[in-house]
Amino acid sequence: MDFGRLMTMLSPEKTRMPAPEEALPGRSERPFPVPKEHAVLGTPLQPPFPDGIEVAFFALGCFWGAERLFWELDGVYSTAVGYQNGTTPNPTYEEVCSGRTGHAEAVLVAFDPAKISFADLLKVFFEEHDPTQGMRQGNDVGTQYRSGIYIANDAQKATAEMVRDAYDEALKAAGRGSVTTEIEPAGPFYYAEDYHQQYLHKVPNGYCGLKGTGVACSIPAVAR
Repeated sequence: MDFGRLMTMLSPEKTRMPAPEEALPGRSERPFPVPKEHAVLGTPLQPPFPDGIEVAFFALGCFWGAERLFWELDGVYSTAVGYQNGTTPNPTYEEVCSGRTGHAEAVLVAFDPAKISFADLLKVFFEEHDPTQGMRQGNDVGTQYRSGIYIANDAQKATAEMVRDAYDEALKAAGRGSVTTEIEPAGPFYYAEDYHQQYLHKVPNGYCGLKGTGVACSIPAVAR
């Protein structure tokens, strides 16, 4: 069991978003370096990315398995894991696990829209986790494991809301709960520590708690 899951079990407050005055202070600079290259794709982890490459951000539970979902897709240029849409600047993993930063474990996906669309990424996002669980994914409980789409522009927002609403109807028709995925403007993406980047490539038998609902996500034609 990793530190994050242990802290979750010991702290029932982990499912409540901290108020700004409750959040840890963080720091003005990143406390550790970011690797220059993706361990699988050999591409940069940080911008600037080549012309034509777009960026999307997704939170769907523990970011180890979530990142692998995306780096395996044709048309994805690079991926990275980090902490997003919280309060504490430049947090560490241990701070995020405390439940006092407000961040979600997120995946940055740099992709070529000529090869794979944002809607295609949304299909993978919705089908490969359970977006109805609120502040958890399976046994991983806490605000850091919430479902979220952090949009980079108005076009992404419109598409994400359209696909979310369509999937919500599909889930209800299948007798499942309502979608709790938050769709918000992308806040600062704080890169996670080196050992988290491409974790399941470095540790092939490592933990992955992702589990979908079994309900297909059909993309509305207008969203493509």
